[in-house]
Amino acid sequence: MDIVLRAALAFWFIYFLTRIVGRRELSAVGPFDLIMLIVLGDLVQQGVTQSDYSVTGLVLAAGTIAILQVGVSYLNYRFKRLRPLLEGEPIVLVDDGRVLERNLGRERLTRAELEEQARQSQIDSLDKVRWAVLEASGQISFIPKQ
Repeated sequence: MDIVLRAALAFWFIYFLTRIVGRRELSAVGPFDLIMLIVLGDLVQQGVTQSDYSVTGLVLAAGTIAILQVGVSYLNYRFKRLRPLLEGEPIVLVDDGRVLERNLGRERLTRAELEEQARQSQIDSLDKVRWAVLEASGQISFIPKQ
């Protein structure tokens, strides 16, 4: 039972951590980020199982995390009001060619990063963008002006 409680606590801590870190940072995983994820995984494993290296401990910890993940996914599907909390909401970054600096600041994005993403989407100027939306996944969608 102790492993189940520690696994549940670890799940909610990591879930909370990913919501704080921000969607943009999680959408692009660089080498340093990959190393941090591996180290974080090892640290969480040590905290969850402590010195229990049994198959039972593994099944309990992994099963608890899997059940919680399915539960969160179900809550997200079933209850529309929980979606902004569990998944996040899209945020408009550009409206009719005008960059919304407040929304950029809220997501800790620079104008240069936004322009880089636009160039990668074959858009040479933000003036040609009707909307740019930071999706819940961390990707930026550009809708060009017609």
